[in-house]
Amino acid sequence: MIGRMKTFMRNILIGVNIAVIAAMLATGFSDYINPVSHPVIATIGLAFPIPLALNLCFLFFWLVVSKRMALIPIAGFLIGYVPARKYIPFNVPHDTPIGCIKVLSYNVHGYVYTLGDDNAFQRIIDYIKRNKADIVCLQEDLGDWLSPEAHLDSIYPHHQKIVVGAMQMNAVGVYSRFPILRCEPIAYESQRNGSMACWLDVNGKTVIVINNHFESNHLTYDDKARYKQLLKGGLETDTVKKETRYFATKLGDASRLRAPQADAVARYIKSHGHHPVIVCGDFNDSPISYTHRVVSKGLTDCFTATANGPGLSYNQKGFNVRIDNILCSSHFTPFNCRVDNKIHASDHYPIYCWLKFSYKP
Repeated sequence: MIGRMKTFMRNILIGVNIAVIAAMLATGFSDYINPVSHPVIATIGLAFPIPLALNLCFLFFWLVVSKRMALIPIAGFLIGYVPARKYIPFNVPHDTPIGCIKVLSYNVHGYVYTLGDDNAFQRIIDYIKRNKADIVCLQEDLGDWLSPEAHLDSIYPHHQKIVVGAMQMNAVGVYSRFPILRCEPIAYESQRNGSMACWLDVNGKTVIVINNHFESNHLTYDDKARYKQLLKGGLETDTVKKETRYFATKLGDASRLRAPQADAVARYIKSHGHHPVIVCGDFNDSPISYTHRVVSKGLTDCFTATANGPGLSYNQKGFNVRIDNILCSSHFTPFNCRVDNKIHASDHYPIYCWLKFSYKP
């Protein structure tokens, strides 16, 4: 009787483990779903860490209870290797070689961290100076009255800013030690977002730097408070269902707007594929998303290729996810990409990376 009960419970747990793996694969490969057609379903990639963590728990459990059964979660990790590596990469560290260029991307939140914080602008400017990047891409680069260009001009004599979106309430800027040959917006519809491409002369080589601020999820302060309450638990079942539907719809609507923006940038990259390309910016989407997959096609995600851990770049509690990126074409080899969580001057952390030309012109 006890033996039959053990067998029954083991079979139940095997079934649950297989269901967890199925959920991990469904969420992990959801970046192939076009949000224009299926906006809500396309956002399930945000839930990927949950089945990923559960499968890891099953691995530890089976290693203790039945090592043979540990092959089940191991098989799940092997099948889901691609999304798992996207979300939480692990790499062998390498020293940064001589001759690299350093790229920094930072959403500066209009230089206003929180209401009443009058020192965010100076902290950001000081950080950029200390970072000593060769190319800096800023999103939400507003604050003309603060004159960030003037504060950075001694280090970055070449800079270009483009106000983006129909409402003219956002800007993306490129600050460079290298001459900027020309800049142009990448056309797509948006009220408050946009992308720009700058052509730089990097030691005699023409490099295209694309800076992006894709559609945000438009979560208000009240939304964020409600979401955190949802994560804490303790809500009535009906309330949980209502709140889940609300956030799924809101995130889905934003994802639907982002998809054509990502498509436009991907087309621009493809049409200029013969040039070295660096893509930076706030994607407002996780590494497992249609936006990230489409834009990064044919490029190297510098964080995935060289970093370790999840690299959470959006620092608001309860919304920790890596939405800021640096990508590069095969003309470069990336080294030591990092998300710097030591500076608190924006709702994002900056991300930086070193790139070395991997070919001789």
